[in-house]
Amino acid sequence: MLRSRDSSDNLLAIGAVAERTGLAISAVRFYEEIGLVSAERAPSGHRRFRRSTIRRLSFIRICQKLGYSLDEIRDRLDTLPNGRTPTEADWNAMAQSFRIEIDERISGLQQLRDKVDGCIGCGCLSLDRCAIWNAADTAAELGDGPRWLLGDQPTPRGTT
Repeated sequence: MLRSRDSSDNLLAIGAVAERTGLAISAVRFYEEIGLVSAERAPSGHRRFRRSTIRRLSFIRICQKLGYSLDEIRDRLDTLPNGRTPTEADWNAMAQSFRIEIDERISGLQQLRDKVDGCIGCGCLSLDRCAIWNAADTAAELGDGPRWLLGDQPTPRGTT
C-alpha cells in the first residue's frame, strides 16, 4: 500500500486513498475540490489525506449508491465534527437518520413494484384500466402527481 513517508503523521498519499476506497484518483480529487474531504499538502506539494478520509469516501460511495445526491451527502457530513474521525456515536446517529429514510424509500419502491402494472393515480386517463382504477380522474381531487404512489388511497368503488 502507498503511504506517506512520514508515517508518524499517519497521512496517506492520494494513490493509497484511491486504492483503499476503490475510487479513481480523479474521483478523490473531485471530492476534495467540492469540499467533501480535505487534504494537507506535504512540503513537496503532494496531497496527503488523513486515514479517516477512507471512511468518509466509503460513506460517500455508499450514499451515492443509495441514490443520495452530493448535496444531501454534504449536509450529512457537515453534521459531523470537522477535522476529526467521527466517533462511533456520530456514525450511529447518522445511520439512524438514514435508516428512517431508507425504510421510506423501500416502502415507496414496494408500492411502485405492486402498482406499476396498474393505476398509480397520475391522472393520465390514457389507459383502459384508468376507467376502473381512477374513474373520472378522482385521484386529481387529492392533488397533483401520482397520488397512489405518494401514499393516498383510492376510494373503493361504490363508495364516496
